[in-house]
Amino acid sequence: MSTRIISADGVQIATQSFGDPADPPILLIMGAMASMLWWPEELCRKLATGGHHVIRYDNRDTGLSTKYALGEPPYSFDDMAEDALRVLDGHGIAAAHVVAMSLGGMIGQIVALAHPERVLSFTAISTSPIGTDTAHLPQATKAYMDHAEAGGSVDWSDRGQATGFVVKDAGMLAGSAHPFDEAAARTFIESDYDRSGGYLSATNHFMLKGGDARQGRLHEMQAPLLVIHGTDDPIFPVEHGAALAETVPGGKLVRIEGGGHELHRDDWDRIAAAILNHTKS
Repeated sequence: MSTRIISADGVQIATQSFGDPADPPILLIMGAMASMLWWPEELCRKLATGGHHVIRYDNRDTGLSTKYALGEPPYSFDDMAEDALRVLDGHGIAAAHVVAMSLGGMIGQIVALAHPERVLSFTAISTSPIGTDTAHLPQATKAYMDHAEAGGSVDWSDRGQATGFVVKDAGMLAGSAHPFDEAAARTFIESDYDRSGGYLSATNHFMLKGGDARQGRLHEMQAPLLVIHGTDDPIFPVEHGAALAETVPGGKLVRIEGGGHELHRDDWDRIAAAILNHTKS
């Protein structure tokens, strides 16, 4: 594993890569408030062993990348999509297979639509179609929405409160197929918090705007699309993943039975196999 800080256009983006740089690249884009560490290292290594140069990175306001004061962030979804290209440029990569999760999946859709020449294939995990009316689809569960609303009373500058809430959040996001390991989650989240210097700025992700230029354009996506989605996802029920796959010509859907809004250890082999099959097809 190698680490590199990409500096471009006044933004610093921390990246890590796995595997041989001569192999076809995979770029991983993570979701809201989540640093690149939420892409498990073992999963990254499985993809690298499968014949890819794998790159993960900290989105703005997470990990070791540029952070901003809490409030209205001076960037948009479109800027975060451009960050993905900055990472590719910093690594000297013309085009990559893009794998993206949750909010990252929405960013990845923007990248695939705005810069089709940079995306060899696209894999969307636990996300929802952008520029599409999803009001008719099942929405986030009431239990999760009640939990999310409680996040408004958390003092995100307090390590105990912030990590405690995120641990509970991870439990809420877990599916029914596998037991939730609270102790392991707490150890990871506390380490991630300390590496990031706190989670306060990461809450800026919930204030982002942009992506409007892609309204009604998903059917134009040129990159071969694979959607991976847990059937017990409490944020984006699996119907969101199905809608994305159905909207993009040739889109394919892999359902993770009992999976939540998560990358559970017991599903890594299946997730990696699906991605590797997609990137080689």
